[in-house]
Amino acid sequence: MRLRSMMGIAPILLVSSVLSGCVTTSSTGDAPLNQGNWPLCTAIGGLTGAGLGAIESSTWAAGGAVAGAVIGTLICFAQDGDADDDGVFDRRDRCPATPPNMPVHHNGCPLKEYVSTPAQLEPIEVDSVRVELDVKFDFNKSDVKEGSQADIKSLADFMKQHPQSTTTVEGHTDAIGSDAYNQGLSERRANAVRDVLVNQHGIDSVRVSSVGYSESRPVADNGSDSGRAINRRVEAEVEAQP
Repeated sequence: MRLRSMMGIAPILLVSSVLSGCVTTSSTGDAPLNQGNWPLCTAIGGLTGAGLGAIESSTWAAGGAVAGAVIGTLICFAQDGDADDDGVFDRRDRCPATPPNMPVHHNGCPLKEYVSTPAQLEPIEVDSVRVELDVKFDFNKSDVKEGSQADIKSLADFMKQHPQSTTTVEGHTDAIGSDAYNQGLSERRANAVRDVLVNQHGIDSVRVSSVGYSESRPVADNGSDSGRAINRRVEAEVEAQP
């Protein structure tokens, strides 16, 4: 009795052994079987079970076919294949059918690719170049002294190097005299320097304007001779990009 029981179990054990060995290969022999291949596993299991059961009897053949089909299906579902060949078993693959050689996460989904973009360079602030002019005048005079000609020429040369530059020539006086007289004197001084820039050095007249401020903008103490001498002046500046 015990012998017959063992003989009944034998086909089932043989079916399990055969299927365990074959479920790792697809029908074409070039890819692992996976859970999507369960109909093939069922058929192989049924045929294998029936063949092994027929060794015992026709009754065993029918039972072996049923047992083989069930075992084949279960074993197939228990196996892990890799249909898209990404290194992640199908049972754990959350992104099946990824393209070949694509890097993936542990769940089979593609890794994000970060495209580096060139760093945005902040604009560099370029300091401007400034040339200043300070021409001094004798008391109650508007004539440009010979000693100031070189300074005026330097300003003119700078403006020639920077054709887009412009300037305003500003005339000033000391505090001696009336406001009205000093206003006219400051304007004459400013115009005198402007004439040198335009007539002697060829600077376009539209690039040079002039204005007089009388005694309203002192830079030194008008209570002393030295302070008043500093206030009798014409100033100008030109600013341009280097």
